[in-house]
Amino acid sequence: MKTNNREILIYYNPESNADKKTVAFARSVSPHIRTYAFNQNPSTNTSWQMILLSLGKEPKELLNKAHPFYQKNLRGKEFDREDWLKVLLHNPELIKAPVAVRGNKAILCNNPTDIYRLTA
Repeated sequence: MKTNNREILIYYNPESNADKKTVAFARSVSPHIRTYAFNQNPSTNTSWQMILLSLGKEPKELLNKAHPFYQKNLRGKEFDREDWLKVLLHNPELIKAPVAVRGNKAILCNNPTDIYRLTA
């Protein structure tokens, strides 16, 4: 997923204080920020595939394995890439950190200050 190099897109959990801090750091870096709650966007398989390609990660790597839903329903199960992508698509609350995209670069923001990696 390629975006404008001046704009940062952030997919995050609006219920998480750490995620809100990431958005705040992003706003300090650029006035051109678009935010999307995880349950809003990207809502298509293709969008997530492009984000995962930019991140250089597999869908399972984005999931919070400590989340109760993961522990109860997914722990110990092996799925192929497409199935993990479906899990990600239908359970965005399992995503462990905000995803930020600028141009053709994407990062997983485990720390709010990780957003600065998009400005280098």
